[in-house]
Amino acid sequence: MKKITKIDEISKSQSSNIKLRVAAYARVSTDSDEQMVSLKAQREHYEKYIKSNPEWEFAGLYYDEGISGTKKEKRPELLRMIRDCENDRIDFIITKSISRFARNTTDCLELVRQLLNIGVFIYFEKENLNTGDMESELMLSILSGFAAEESASISQNTTWSINKRFQNGNYIIGSPPYGYANVNGEMVIVPEEAEIVKRIFSECLAGKGGSVIAKGLNRDKIPARRGNHWSTGTVIDMLRNEKYKGDALFQKTYTDNNYNRRPNKGEKDQFYCKNHHEPIVSREVFSKAQKLITQRAKSKTVNKNVYQNRYVLSGKIICGECGSTFRRKTNYSAGRSYIAWSCIGHIEDKNSCSMLFLRDGELKATYATMLNKLAFSRKIILEPLYKAISQIDEKSDLERINAIDNRLEQLTEERNTLVGLMTKGFLEPALFRKERNVLDREINSLTTEKTNLVMAFTDGTSQADEVKSLLDYVAEQDFIGEYTEEAFEKYVQNIIVNTRDELTFKMKCGLSLKEEVVR
Repeated sequence: MKKITKIDEISKSQSSNIKLRVAAYARVSTDSDEQMVSLKAQREHYEKYIKSNPEWEFAGLYYDEGISGTKKEKRPELLRMIRDCENDRIDFIITKSISRFARNTTDCLELVRQLLNIGVFIYFEKENLNTGDMESELMLSILSGFAAEESASISQNTTWSINKRFQNGNYIIGSPPYGYANVNGEMVIVPEEAEIVKRIFSECLAGKGGSVIAKGLNRDKIPARRGNHWSTGTVIDMLRNEKYKGDALFQKTYTDNNYNRRPNKGEKDQFYCKNHHEPIVSREVFSKAQKLITQRAKSKTVNKNVYQNRYVLSGKIICGECGSTFRRKTNYSAGRSYIAWSCIGHIEDKNSCSMLFLRDGELKATYATMLNKLAFSRKIILEPLYKAISQIDEKSDLERINAIDNRLEQLTEERNTLVGLMTKGFLEPALFRKERNVLDREINSLTTEKTNLVMAFTDGTSQADEVKSLLDYVAEQDFIGEYTEEAFEKYVQNIIVNTRDELTFKMKCGLSLKEEVVR
């Protein structure tokens, strides 16, 4: 039975002396003139509607325009409205429909739950749905799922249109690379930027690497496209960009089902258009630059492997901020030298990573402290862990894996039957989606359980051996942990530098142990 709620009734539950602070949210998907007219109409409608109710107080109109609505992070006004709700400036929100509010089911449910936790309800006009009256999230989940499907359908249509333009070679590059500008849909050379592009290629052919070229550009105070500093990665990307020789490779990246941009590694078709626009460098120069970059990369890989074998800590210290490894260096202070480890990301671009160096002695002393603590607490950490891992019931696991396989086969048949009934029109869409979600949840749950069981079955013995070896090592009589290269290499996978004051030692047995840096 349908449940209809008149939204004016919400105000009746409020104190007669306190007005309900009501805000409205509107959104259009593009910045076209037609959509701008739609936005104007929505603004006028909500402002008049809210102010016409004497029990309501107009708390503002929030609207996003000319941007994609598939992800909430790309909608600043929506996020501002949420912050105002958290700061107790809004009691109630009105919006046209779920698809206007959020086209991503996960985002929709997350935002609704977030607002419910602080007592703010949302009314969706099109669906006649008030989150304050919901006894469960089922209806919202179903409706927001339909909105997501609608968004996906629109996205598919747009993608088809774009692919056609790729194939015809008339796709307009909206954001050309440094050195070009978009003029009436055509890529046109920007003379002053083109000179910088030529300089980069010239210095590359002269034997300079990306890091040296970037430092020179920063030293000469040459602004990058958006005023940022030049980095090694930026320079290398430019040297590899085929657009500088006049060609264009379409669909280098694509948007996945979760609306995240990803590099295209064969998942989608790519189209290469030769002589697409006027080049900045010749094909010969571009080809020579590619050969030099490839040669330098191979040389660096060989040298890196040789370098990493020089010291036990090499390649095993990882920056928690940028993910780069640390490099061994000799520093000088007050006329004395000492060994330190510095983040390569910070060395190459201090603006992209702020992690400072750590002394070699600090790392080793912190490792020794961690090992001593592990030795003293082995009865409450290592021994129970070893006991749990070594007592894995392989027979029980195999039986459970077989049972999961049988159930997964049954669930797959049920889902296929469900799809068949829906296709033939024997099921209502809402019921179909509800039943399919139940099946999908059980399939995902069983698949995860099976993965964990298989991993435990195949890796359990190996992990137990690692734990036993570490347990025996720290349980030696009169053990006082000290740094030794042999023990570190045997028991430690890597070190994560969370901050200059905290490290995480990831042990090969699976433990992750945090420790304050010893100075």
